[in-house]
Amino acid sequence: MGKHLLALADFSGAELAALIARALELKQETKNGIHHRSLGGRTVALVFEKPSTRTRVSFEVAMYGLGGQVIYLSGWDTQLARKEPLKDMARVMARYVDGLVVRTYGQEIVDELARYSEVPVINALTDLHHPCQVLSDVMTVIEHKGPLDQLKIAWVGDGNNMANSWIQAAARLGFALALACPEGYEPDRDILQQARAEAACPITLVHNPAEAVADADVINTDVWASMGQEDEQLRRLAVFRPYQVNTSLLRAAAPEAIVLHCLPAHRGEEISEAVLEGPQAVVWDQAENKMHIHRAILATLLN
Repeated sequence: MGKHLLALADFSGAELAALIARALELKQETKNGIHHRSLGGRTVALVFEKPSTRTRVSFEVAMYGLGGQVIYLSGWDTQLARKEPLKDMARVMARYVDGLVVRTYGQEIVDELARYSEVPVINALTDLHHPCQVLSDVMTVIEHKGPLDQLKIAWVGDGNNMANSWIQAAARLGFALALACPEGYEPDRDILQQARAEAACPITLVHNPAEAVADADVINTDVWASMGQEDEQLRRLAVFRPYQVNTSLLRAAAPEAIVLHCLPAHRGEEISEAVLEGPQAVVWDQAENKMHIHRAILATLLN
C-alpha cells in the first residue's frame, strides 16, 4: 500500500478491500472490549482549512484509541494562510509529526504536501476527492447488504467530490454505479472516463433520478451546495429540487434499499425528513463507521 492516501484510484481493489476489512475487524474488537495501542508514541497533525465536526472528532478518537496523540491546526494556525510554500511546510511538519491529515480546498494542496512529506499525508477532503468518507460508506454498505459485486449503488445530486470518489470506488471494488446529476453539475469528466475504462461493472451517468435509482440496493446523496459554494445556494436550490431523495423516489429502488448521507443533512432539501428518519436510512451507522475506517487507515499507513 502506498505511503499516502490522496485518492482511491491510487490503490488497488485488494488494498481498499483490506482497509475496509480491517475497519470491520476493529469495530468488532471494540465491541468485544479489545483495544489496540499500536500507535503509542505517535502523533498526527490535523490540518483543517475546512472545518468539520464528524471528520475531526472521528480522526481524533481514532488516533487516541490507538494510543497516539493529535494536534489540531485550523488553516489560520498554519503558514497556509500566509502563503508559505507547501513544500517547506511539508518538510518541516514531517520532522515534528508522524502523519498529516489534511482537509482543504484544492487537490493540488494535498498532492504537493505528499510530494515533499516524509510522513503519510491523508486526504480528509478536497474539492475533488473525499476518499476516507467513501471508504466508510462502502464499509456501511457491506455491513447492511453484503458483497458488493451483486449490488447496484445510486448517487443522486451534485457531481461533487463524493461522487468522484464513489466513481473511483466502483472501478476498484467492482460494483455497478448509477449517478443522476443535473446538466452542468456532472462529476469530473476525466475521473469518470478513467474509471469507466477500468471498471468491471457499468458506471452510468444520467439526468433522471428515477432512472438512476431504479432497482438500486443503495441510494446515496449529499448537500446541494458544498462548503465554499454558499453564494450559489439559491440557484442550486432551484436546479436540484427534482433530485431530492424522498419517499416517492425511494419507491423506485429495490424494496429493501438502504439510504446513505454523509451528513450534515439539509432536511427538506437533498433528503426529506421522512427518509432520513425512516427505517431504510443507515446514516448513523455510516457516521460511526468514519471512526473505524479512520482507525484502519491510521494503523495501516503509520505502521
